[in-house]
This record gives sequence, structure tokens and C-alpha cells, in this order.
Amino acid sequence: GSTSCIFLVRPGVIVKQPAEVWKESSAYTRLAEKIANSFLVEQKILEALGAHPRIVKYHSLFPQHGGSLPSDTMDGKTSPRAYAACSFPKPAMATSNVTLRWCRQVVESISYIHHHGVIHSDLRPENFLVHATTPTSLDLWLCDFGGSTCEKLGVDGKQLPDPSFFDPNAEWVSTTATDIFSVGSVLYSIISGHWPHRDPGPFKSAEDYRSYDGRVEEHFRNREYPDVDGLFGGTIILGC
Repeated sequence: GSTSCIFLVRPGVIVKQPAEVWKESSAYTRLAEKIANSFLVEQKILEALGAHPRIVKYHSLFPQHGGSLPSDTMDGKTSPRAYAACSFPKPAMATSNVTLRWCRQVVESISYIHHHGVIHSDLRPENFLVHATTPTSLDLWLCDFGGSTCEKLGVDGKQLPDPSFFDPNAEWVSTTATDIFSVGSVLYSIISGHWPHRDPGPFKSAEDYRSYDGRVEEHFRNREYPDVDGLFGGTIILGC
């Protein structure tokens, strides 16, 4: 991500370490403060949330490594880059039971953090890790709380979701409604196998990604949402 690097420490445990900022950069102070705040926010929130089957497990802080945050990997065998680069398989690659379970687990995770006064503020498929609970069971963990907010804890990661998971007609502040709108796009991505207003498949370039951001933001600004007729949970998705 923009604020961290992920390293595999041993089977089952990874470390999330602050990204280094070039000290000669004119933006050094601003970026360094942003990264430090991101790690402080994530540490406090993970400590407050505690253990939960839908939340990535947090172990402790490593001050000697610049405030690194050790966490469990998905199955003890997954490459560390999967911590930040995981996405949902297309429906053909997962049974209907799996996709329905993932939808339920997304809602469970958000319900849990909202109950504790936490607003994630950056919900998207990459922040739900696919975890092999057993060789035949794939479940989700919510991760990456560096951009989150929690008034009770006095922390603010000063983050808002990407355009495909954010309502541009809403105030540009993090509220529970921010997360709920994002949940609609995440559920749509799980069921359809692709992001809103986009065909399946990876982005071809950075320009392709930026172009998509502009298009989907314009669609959402005009309250033009993907067609969910015949899609499981379509009314719930639109209700978000």
C-alpha cells in the first residue's frame, strides 16, 4: 500500500512495516506524519476490536522495527503480498454457497466494527482477505484500518474510499453511511465478479485505472447504479 510494506516473518505471521519516505522529498514531513498516524490509528483500533472471526488477528507492536504491526496470514502459507492484493474470484471459481457466505461475512464484519464505534472508511475487495479456515472452507477477514476513524478512541485516519466504493453526493467525511455505501459495491463485486460499472478483468494500465475512477464517479454522481435485476441480493445492494 501507500503507507506500508508487508513481510512474512514465519508461517502464519506477517509484519506490516511503515513505508520509507525519501528524506529529500519536499513532501517528506507530510508523508511521514501520514504514515505514522496511519499506524497509530490501526494499532489502537485493532487493540480495541480484539479477537473476532471476521477481523484480521493482531498480535503486538514492534517498536524496534519502526512501529510494525504483526498479524496472522490467511492460511499460514500465503505470500505476504496477498495481505494487500487479495481480490474475489469470479463466480465460476467459487460455489454459490461460498459467495453467499462471503456476503454475510462482509456484513458481519461491518456490523461488528460499527458496534464498536469504528468506521473503516476504505472498504473495497482488497481489504477483505480470503482465509482458508479449513482446506475446504474459505472465509473473509477485514483488514487495513489505517485510514479508519473512531471518535471514542480519538483517532482519525483521514481516509475516504476509492470512487467505485464512495458516494460523491455525500459529505466528504467518514460516517457509518460511508461504509454502508461501500458495502453495496463490495457485495456487488462478490456476486457479479467485477467492480461497479466495469467489465471483468484487470486494469491494463494506470491510465485505465484513472479513467475508470472518473467514469464510475460520474455514474454515481448521477445516481446511475449497475443493473441488479436477477442478481442475488440486488435490492439490498441498491439499498446501500
